[in-house]
Amino acid sequence: MSDQIQFIVEKLNQEPFRRNYNLITFDSLEAVQLLQLLNDVLGEIDPKHAVDIREELPEQTAKRMLSLLGILKYKPPGNISDLSAFRQGLVTGSKPVIHPVLYWLLQRTNELKKRAYLARFLVKLEVPPEFLQDDTVADINKQYEELMEAFKNLHKECEQLKTSGLSTAEIRRDISAMEEEKDQLIKRVERLKKRVETVQNHPRMLEIARQLRLEKEREESLAQQKQEQKTQLFYAEQRLQRAQLQLKEMHHAVADSKPETLMKKLEEEINFNSYLVTEKIPRELESKKNAVYFLQKVLAEPAMGQSDLSVLETKINEVNAQMNQLTEKRMMKYEPIDSKFSMYRQQASIISRKKEAKAEELQAAKEEMSSTERQMLQKTSQAHELEGSEVLKGDEFKLYVTKLRSKNTFYKKKRLEIAEITAEYGILQRTEELLKQHHEAIQQQLQSIEDKKGISGYSYTQEELERVSAVKGEMDEMKGRTLDNMSEMVKKLNALVAEKKASLAPVIKELRQLRQQCQELTQECDEKKFQYDSCAAGLESNRSALEQEVKGLLEECVQEESNYHYINCMKRNLEVQLQRVKEEMKAYVSSDPQERRKAIREQYTRMILEQENLGKKLREKQKVVRESHGPNMKQIKMWQDFEQLMECKRECFLKQQNQTAIGQVIQEGGKDRLVL
Repeated sequence: MSDQIQFIVEKLNQEPFRRNYNLITFDSLEAVQLLQLLNDVLGEIDPKHAVDIREELPEQTAKRMLSLLGILKYKPPGNISDLSAFRQGLVTGSKPVIHPVLYWLLQRTNELKKRAYLARFLVKLEVPPEFLQDDTVADINKQYEELMEAFKNLHKECEQLKTSGLSTAEIRRDISAMEEEKDQLIKRVERLKKRVETVQNHPRMLEIARQLRLEKEREESLAQQKQEQKTQLFYAEQRLQRAQLQLKEMHHAVADSKPETLMKKLEEEINFNSYLVTEKIPRELESKKNAVYFLQKVLAEPAMGQSDLSVLETKINEVNAQMNQLTEKRMMKYEPIDSKFSMYRQQASIISRKKEAKAEELQAAKEEMSSTERQMLQKTSQAHELEGSEVLKGDEFKLYVTKLRSKNTFYKKKRLEIAEITAEYGILQRTEELLKQHHEAIQQQLQSIEDKKGISGYSYTQEELERVSAVKGEMDEMKGRTLDNMSEMVKKLNALVAEKKASLAPVIKELRQLRQQCQELTQECDEKKFQYDSCAAGLESNRSALEQEVKGLLEECVQEESNYHYINCMKRNLEVQLQRVKEEMKAYVSSDPQERRKAIREQYTRMILEQENLGKKLREKQKVVRESHGPNMKQIKMWQDFEQLMECKRECFLKQQNQTAIGQVIQEGGKDRLVL
């Protein structure tokens, strides 16, 4: 009990209560203050209960608290078995009743907040059946139940999203990336619009493009519908094939079997099905019902803590021990006459178990046979789709196997030939690569020699000259030009080649240097980038490890500091308590009556007597009020009736005065008319 009170005081001194209690001040709370404290804790769980209990009757307070505790599934401890005693203790603010409730509430505040929040929407409002006969009330009740189910689903989705582990940083990165993509798409659309605006008849072209897009979407939807219809047709063909196969098997069974065998099979099936219906399925159904009943019973009970589980485990161990003792006693008292019956019972139980096992094996074999038949039908349908013919059987299958073997040998021979050709092709390809490399090396050597001799590009020029000469020969053959024209053309070409070569030579040299520098800088950049990435990764890992370590040390420091302050506070409280105990003992032992009157015991005794006298006076006053309540209420009713009667007379008097005044006015008006 002291640990329980200490836990309550610690929780009340923390957020959001901040009561600044110690064990003495908490234990010295009066009943009304204790009830108000319980009400404040309930108000923290459910804000609707944050009220002042002095402004309502004790019965209303007890009813409100009991209803909320029922919603929160609070179960009174074992020493308060009578619910009326628990209710009476809750009304009077009894400490043995209030302390366990506070301990239970403060242990699981967050869980109870969630349960109270859900109870606002999930506690079903019971409507009497006679009211549900009205269609309007029935429709509203149905909508109410649908909204309740929708709230359940939304709450589950919300909890799943909370526990899904989605970080805000990732979501923000995704949002920023999507915004960038959106900006890029907007810019791209604007560029395309600007490009399209320059085209003639661009509105008509846009309309045609839109129609084309719509037609493509329609084509895709039609293709999807066609695919769905194909799948439906495929499933329908499979069902038809299964039905035809079953019909064929039934025809074969009827044609190849005799009436006696058919009757025997039917009797076996009937016996097996009757066993399933009368023995196995009812037993399984009963076991499932019992399991569901126990699960519902477990769900109906409040949430259990470690202490409740330990109590249940001890009870289970005790019951198991009692069962073992009773079994041993029964075995000791067992008479030898009943040994034969026990043997028969064991044999019967063994046979029943074997029967159940065989029934399960038969059921599993039937399920396996049905699945195998389904697979066979699927394979048959696939074979029909691929080959377009039925499955081979008997001699046809043997012929097909021999043909397949001969084709297999022919295939292996051809595969060997293909492998030889592939190897030869690889050799030739490698030879070609070597020749190309050799040719490139010779070209490079030739180019280097030309550079050394100062005639770079000579080979290229020679090739060009050869090509030009070839062209010249063709031109001579085709057009019959003269040799002088060709020589002039060659001179012009040589001059042009030399000019181009002279103009491109410094540019090529500069380009080579720049390419070499670019390669060196690229390589250096890659190396630096790799070094930077590795260093950044190492520093990031070290930083995260140091942050975790610092966080752990800070938490440990805060915990140790709180423990230090808590121990100091407890030490001061104990010193104060010890000082008060010494003073109390000194005053109580003192022979001076003035000193003894200062003792706390004497003060509490006087306070108890004063409160008892005050309670007696209040009970007497309550008795007088109850006795005079009926006559006073009658007198109030009579005065109210008298007031209504006088009000009615006043109204009648006012009406009569108004009528007489109107009559006088009418009479004076008539006299004036007569005078005129």
